Amino acid sequence: MPVYQDQMNRLVEVSSTPKRIISIVPSQTELLFDLGLDNELIGITKFCIHPADKIKLKVKIGGTKALNIKLINELKPDLIIGNKEENERGQVEELMQSFPVWMSDIADLEGAIDMIKRVGVLVGKSAKAEILSEAINSRFDKLNVRLPDLRVAYLIWRKPYIVAGKGTFIDTLLQKCGLINAFDIERYPEITIEQLLNIKPEIILLSSEPYPFKEKHIAEFKALLPGSIIKLVDGELFSWYGSRLLYAPAYFRELVGGL
Repeated sequence: MPVYQDQMNRLVEVSSTPKRIISIVPSQTELLFDLGLDNELIGITKFCIHPADKIKLKVKIGGTKALNIKLINELKPDLIIGNKEENERGQVEELMQSFPVWMSDIADLEGAIDMIKRVGVLVGKSAKAEILSEAINSRFDKLNVRLPDLRVAYLIWRKPYIVAGKGTFIDTLLQKCGLINAFDIERYPEITIEQLLNIKPEIILLSSEPYPFKEKHIAEFKALLPGSIIKLVDGELFSWYGSRLLYAPAYFRELVGGL
């Protein structure tokens, strides 16, 4: 049986080209659909929302960190595709006892492109994955945004406030936008209002996910930091690392132009 290496450097044995695939990560679910695996994809999470016309036909196997293991067992997949950060380790290790589980581990654009190519080979769609990867790279190569040294706080949660810090995929895409992360802290730290006031970032970006920031929250931050630029941003285009990356460069160009 073919053996593939995942992004956690694990060897995963898969019997021929998989025909019963479960995806437990929304961005990778969209990628699998875009690679043409409508029939092979038999299970997805409740947070998998793209493409809207296709996901409604698939069995929902719980949330990314709260999988319905019993239902997954009943579906008898011949491949499960997950992610180190988005899925709960204990549940993934339990699934590994019964099924081939291929895991991604992505920290930057290069890692995302590597994932797309590897998944393409894994599911027998390497040609489509190569074309997609080349298109994403080409669009990012043409981004070429230039900004003065503007520091940004990218918020992903409210009460408590949580920001995307260093060492995250979001941080690397902020850099592609020519922005500097105001928080020199690793991963996703909780912050206080006092920290935000002390740092005084020139820009505050309020993400649409995982916390759904809305227009009403802009006033909340304007009252605290009237001198800062405050914008709502599409969290999918900053954090989804599959085929949605195709649309990120154009969105980033428009966003930066508005700053």
